[in-house]
Parts: sequence; C-alpha cells; structure tokens
Amino acid sequence: MANLSMDLDVRDFRTRSAEQISKMVQDEMAARAVDLGPELHFSVPQHFAAIELAATRIRERNVPITPVLSHQSLNQSVGARGCQLFFKCENLHTIGAFKIRGALNCLTQLTPEERARGVITHSSGNHAQALAYGSQLLGIKGCVVMPETAPVCKVEATRSYGVEIVRSRADAADRERVCNQLISEHGYYMVHPYDNWRIIHGAGTAALELLTSHPDIDIIAAPVGGGGLLSGTALAARGLRSSSIRVLGCEPTNADDAALSFATQTRQPPRFPPNSVADGLLTGLGERNFEIIRRHVDEIVTVTDAEIVSAMKLLMKFLHVVVEPSGAVPFAAILKLGRTNPQAVENRRVGLIISGGNVDLENSFGEIEKKVKEPSPHPLLSRLQASSEPQ
Repeated sequence: MANLSMDLDVRDFRTRSAEQISKMVQDEMAARAVDLGPELHFSVPQHFAAIELAATRIRERNVPITPVLSHQSLNQSVGARGCQLFFKCENLHTIGAFKIRGALNCLTQLTPEERARGVITHSSGNHAQALAYGSQLLGIKGCVVMPETAPVCKVEATRSYGVEIVRSRADAADRERVCNQLISEHGYYMVHPYDNWRIIHGAGTAALELLTSHPDIDIIAAPVGGGGLLSGTALAARGLRSSSIRVLGCEPTNADDAALSFATQTRQPPRFPPNSVADGLLTGLGERNFEIIRRHVDEIVTVTDAEIVSAMKLLMKFLHVVVEPSGAVPFAAILKLGRTNPQAVENRRVGLIISGGNVDLENSFGEIEKKVKEPSPHPLLSRLQASSEPQ
C-alpha cells in the first residue's frame, strides 16, 4: 500500500497551513477509501496468533533470540526510585536491526509466482538490509530504493547482499514514485517497510521474546517512525498481558507525526522535511500501523536530538554495544519521564527495544587512526573509508 504522501505534492505541505494540510489528507483518504485488509478487523488473539506463527518462521531461518541486557548505572540514571530497565538488543542481529524479523516473515510466505517476480522496497537503511539479506538467503531477486540521504554504512551493507540499489530524493513521495516506476517496468512484488501486516507481525516477535523472558515487565517502550515495530509491540503486549502492561511509543520531537496523530486520533502527515539524528524514524505513520497504535498504545513521548545523543552515549558506555540514534530513542524517553514525571516510572520494570545499531563508525576511530601511519590492510575497510569521503 502506497504512503498517502505519494499522491500529494511535497510543495503543498511547504506552502499550506496546518489546517489546510489536515483537510487535504482527510479528503485524500476519503477519496481512496483504502482497504487495509481483513487483518484490520482481527481480534487481539488473532493478531497474537499471527505473531507466534511469525516467531516460528524466523526461528526456522536461524534468526537468534536477541539478549536482554541491564545495568545498575542505567537504572540509576533515570532518577526514579526503584526503576529497573531491561534492554532488548535488536542491534545484535546479523543485519544490526529488528527489521530482519518482518522481512523474513513476509518473504517466507510469498507464493512461487511472487518469488519469481522479485521483490522491491524503499528504505533509508535497516529495512533495506533486511530485505537484501532475506532475498539472498531465499534466492529471490531484490531491488531497494534508497534516499540520497541514507547513511553510507547502511548503503554499503545493503549492497553487500547483492541487491540492486536505486537512489531517490529524500522525501517519501519520491521514494514511492521510483518504486512504482520500477514495479511497472519489472513487475516486482512490493514489500512495504512497515505498512504491511506480515511486517507488523514479524516485528512483534521482538516484544514476544522480551515479555516471555521477562513476564513481570510493567512498561514496554519502542521507537516509532512508520510504526511497524510499535504496532507489532503493542499487539504482542496486549496478546500476552492485555491491559496490565503500559505500551509507550517514543519519537523524535522534530519528526513527531505519530505523537500528533495519536493526540488528534487522526493520522497526520509527516513534517516536510523531518529533521532528526534518528534517521530511521523520519517516515510518516503507515495506515495499518496507525489503526493499531491508536487502539493499543497508551502514550507517545517525544525527545530532542540532544536527549537522543545523550541516551546513545550512556548505552554505549554501560552496555558496551553499538546503538544507532533511532535505537536510543526509547531510553531517551524514559530518561525524560524520570526528569519530568518520575512517578510514571517509579518502582516499575521497564522493557526497552533497542531497534538497531547501524552507525557509521569512521569518525569514532578518527583520533585513534591519526596515530597509525599505514593504510588499513583489509580491503573492505579501505572501500568503506573511500565511500565515506566527500565526493
């Protein structure tokens, strides 16, 4: 299903008022009368059963259960008495992000005819890598549309799995336009990065694992961009614990369409352009995702880029793992609650999903490498360094 923004000129969002934009979106949605599929009317137990099936499918493809880490210093950093944090490390997957779950759940369910057509998606990085990895694993031809703003490390990692990469402008409308053009030319099967029930159910397996290993968690927090992870997390939480667990969405302040949509109970367009260090959370909410989020999420907390970077530093210092900005957003949100509303997290066991860890580390090694005179002896590192230099 195409993003709504595909049908509306980006310039419209730059020149019109918020009221005009809202009316444009509502008129567009009414005109299209979008069919979100029978899954929209599933009960929570039906969605939960689909998540359990997804868990079986990805285990059959040797996707490991990611570890849950904790550290007393991080508990204390929240500043709320008795708060305990449990970090689900999705950054430790082979591709460095939770996206492998949804991609494999979707790809393994394709018919022979759909596999023969090849698959396509658009993504700034993590879903791109997931689709590329899954395509290589299953022997399916893959094509990925990546925006010109995608981090170099994510582009190179995606290319390493043998898919074709086609570049687009940064805005969602152009990503969709390029995708649709390639589908028309080649007949590819579209695997949407988040607005797809199989992707949502696959993403929900991360929360399923976390809440199965730690059944006494009181709050579960996940980042939200397009909404695949948060909607899957909410369905898993409601399936296991019904209303006895609080579900938090966490979002950058400068890309806050999910928070605005949640507050108004009407899906809002993304900022144009969205601007945050959390590059994986700059897309607008999907239609299916919003329907789940508005029904099953309790709150969406927004955080500034400064808060996100501070959370990254703390996670890397104490957990000793690489965390990308998007993956640090839930921790940044809990730290914010600890400062502004400590009662919300006092004596609470909080599960946080670190969604990914794909960070360009070239700058991090800069000071050390200044002391080394010889070039890197490894050809892969040499290629990555060359690709990251200004053109």
